[in-house]
Amino acid sequence: MTFTIELTQVVSKEVKYLQAECGVRYWEDADVNGTEDTDGTLIPCRVKDDWCPLIDLETGIIQDWPAGTIADVHYKVCDAGIYKLLDADKNVVREIDGYVPGIMAPGGSGYGDYVIMTIGADGKIADWSVDLEEFEEEAK
Repeated sequence: MTFTIELTQVVSKEVKYLQAECGVRYWEDADVNGTEDTDGTLIPCRVKDDWCPLIDLETGIIQDWPAGTIADVHYKVCDAGIYKLLDADKNVVREIDGYVPGIMAPGGSGYGDYVIMTIGADGKIADWSVDLEEFEEEAK
């Protein structure tokens, strides 16, 4: 007779980017260059029905953000999002889905339901702070 046990191994990985795929409920909950984005056509990083910013974790700058564009975002997403941590080569290191992680709400408490941020003309997210705790797996 043989017996089997399950072991969990902790592995550390370097990450550089956060790729968000946010299923936005109401596009009008953003202002772009001072104008309400009533149908989601003004916000950069929109891909079909999702808002998909690629954020440099160190700088808080959204990659490929159009220079001179400013935005105030207060999107209701709830559990309609996928959030991926990527390495320097943009390979997925860790992916979570469901509620909005706190890192996506530096502009206020998102309560797991909202993306709240102000994005400057250089693509930098105001008050950016990195907390990746929600991406870490818990040992059994």
